[in-house]
Amino acid sequence: VQLQASGGGLVEAGGSLRLSCTASGRTFSSYAMGWFRQAPGKEREFVASISWNGFSTYYADSVKGRFTISRDNAKKTVYLQMNSLKPEDTAVYYCAAATSPTVVTAARAFGSWGQGTQVTVSS
Repeated sequence: VQLQASGGGLVEAGGSLRLSCTASGRTFSSYAMGWFRQAPGKEREFVASISWNGFSTYYADSVKGRFTISRDNAKKTVYLQMNSLKPEDTAVYYCAAATSPTVVTAARAFGSWGQGTQVTVSS
């Protein structure tokens, strides 16, 4: 599956952004999706994941209550709504397709990755 992420940009602290990730290739609705991020000098970290049908979600503690992951299987798109952004949210954000339909958090459980989109939050 090929993934194309978009929606990143520069925003002030407290602002919002919505990332989108559109898939092409194998059946989108068959697998869970996730978002990860990587800040300069840091390792890639899990942000959020959503099950194949959208019924189950899981978030990193650092974004819980501020970020919302959702999906539209008809559009083959997964979203990450990011509210109350903080400077520490600055990173390149990657969407990924899991190898299973259920919510997962480990990077090794995701078989396909998008190219990343930059999110910069100014203080």
